[in-house]
Amino acid sequence: MAMHNSKSALVIVDVQYDFLPGGALAVSDGDQIVPIINSIQEKFELIIATQDWHPVDHQSFAANHEGKNPGDLIDLQGLTQVLWPVHCVQFTKGAQFSSDLNQSQWEDIFQKGTNPEVDSYSGFFDNARRGVTGLGKFLEDIGVEKVYVCGLAQDYCVKFTAMDSKSLGFETYLITDATKPVNLKAEDGDVALKEMQDAGIHLITSKDL
Repeated sequence: MAMHNSKSALVIVDVQYDFLPGGALAVSDGDQIVPIINSIQEKFELIIATQDWHPVDHQSFAANHEGKNPGDLIDLQGLTQVLWPVHCVQFTKGAQFSSDLNQSQWEDIFQKGTNPEVDSYSGFFDNARRGVTGLGKFLEDIGVEKVYVCGLAQDYCVKFTAMDSKSLGFETYLITDATKPVNLKAEDGDVALKEMQDAGIHLITSKDL
């Protein structure tokens, strides 16, 4: 029996092969969160997933800029953009969800990063907030009040999804043992946790559910 009523939603961010060990933009130990995410899904009636879904010409890819490498910064349409390895290209294996991840209870999947001109870490908006995925309206329309966030990666897509959730007025929880950071810099994950906490996001573990 799910203990959370329909006013709560679990948002699973980007648990895709390219972010898992062996992938193009692998998060260390990213696969270790999959069993935890599977175990917490049974506590929610409403489960949403986000999916990084880039066209091959996406401007966040270092390969699309001559002489640039992953980790370099560029200006992209007025925003500072970290350049990444080519990852989560539409219809490739790397963009697929882990087959170890239970997808049977998912209500919907919201794809992001589809516009080649702007990156999209958050499951709600692109980084320029020029476009929406539809997730915010979807949750509002069904009366969701609490949003629980997990997935990959803690210091990018998970953080931005949680921050946007909070800014849209949802009471927002980060499930800390169900996420892992990229850590381009060793402290990035910890910095992200503090940023989220300072923004009023509740940091909990799967055992608190």
